[in-house]
Amino acid sequence: MLYYLFEYLDQLDVPGAGVGQYITFRTSMAVIVSLLISLVFGKSLILALQRRQVAETIRDLGLAGEDSKKGTPTMGGLIILGAILIPTLLFARLNNVYIILMLVATVWLGLIGFTDDYIKVFKKDKKGLAGKFKIFGQVGLGIIIGSGLYFNENVVSRQQIPYEQVMKQGMDTTTLQSTFLNGQKVFYKTEKSTKTNIPFLKNSEFDYASLLKFIGPNYQQYAWIVFILMTIFIITAVSNGANITDGIDGLAAGTSAIIGLTLGVLAYISGSVIFANYLNIMYIPNLGELLVFAGAFVGACIGFLWYNSFPAQVFMGDTGSLSLGGIIAVFAIMIRKELLLPILCGIFLVENLSVIIQVFYFKYTKKKYGEGRRVFLMSPIHHHYQKRGFHEAKIVTRFWIIGILLAVLTIITLKIR
Repeated sequence: MLYYLFEYLDQLDVPGAGVGQYITFRTSMAVIVSLLISLVFGKSLILALQRRQVAETIRDLGLAGEDSKKGTPTMGGLIILGAILIPTLLFARLNNVYIILMLVATVWLGLIGFTDDYIKVFKKDKKGLAGKFKIFGQVGLGIIIGSGLYFNENVVSRQQIPYEQVMKQGMDTTTLQSTFLNGQKVFYKTEKSTKTNIPFLKNSEFDYASLLKFIGPNYQQYAWIVFILMTIFIITAVSNGANITDGIDGLAAGTSAIIGLTLGVLAYISGSVIFANYLNIMYIPNLGELLVFAGAFVGACIGFLWYNSFPAQVFMGDTGSLSLGGIIAVFAIMIRKELLLPILCGIFLVENLSVIIQVFYFKYTKKKYGEGRRVFLMSPIHHHYQKRGFHEAKIVTRFWIIGILLAVLTIITLKIR
């Protein structure tokens, strides 16, 4: 909203009002405001949750420090949601389709997580929202995001065509768009596509529609089906991965902050014709506005750590964890970097896999030997290290370091092909 105020004041020639047009200024302000909201209003919310006795139900897992966590308020994800939504509404261009869809995703997943926490806390049902309803909500969001990105006319990519290819194939340059980069004429075409960037390969783009080539020459008209299905799968997988990771103080919030910062860098690169051309990746017009949302997201995660770092004064609950994972997934899909998520979200992936491996191996050995056996002392894997005697803070710090390494590797993939 303040973006439009700055724009109006700039039209009136008010000195300094033009600064509101700069994406870097608005992103910086989003980070600052997000941090302030987390720090200032976070304490008030925690006290309110304590008065209402909105406490996390701590299962007896035989872990060190378990007793000290009893009575700690949950649903702190409300702090994160507020610290994301308010700065975004203040500093982003609200007519941008990417911002609109990110706001929808944040509220949608926040409501699912809030419902789950509400049932656990106020209805005293430890199971919370039934798993099928969570999946139904995630699938519904996947359909909304996938449809919005595919069918909205403002969601396009700009495909650069090398000058040599234009000359070799004798293309009609009057049908192509062109611009000058570094003093050289560059041809390109703006198109609606289901292409995404794929890491490590020289030809760095993969078209989801190509998976339907077997149905015949008209396969492109069914591309939306594959794109929406992939969107549903990615949102469900990443949001559940973040949910599982939220098991010890500061782990999910800190990891998400690292991932959010990396996605912000990738959004800036993909939304800049100069950087996209230099790195030979897909240029997506109007994408740079997502940098404001990324700033609010990172600020919210870091601000939440003020109260969630060991020993935690509040837990985010599903209100926060489901939202964080879903936001990361939707953001990555928008900037067409979702195939980098196994690297960037490696912590989430390993946490998820540790649970899957543990359950599968236990059932397999129980069927084969009559007694279930385990690969890990406990899953998810962060509890395995707790069982081995590592302190919570040490586990979290080391996971953060691994997360930073994965973030750097993710950015490096833009050049390693």
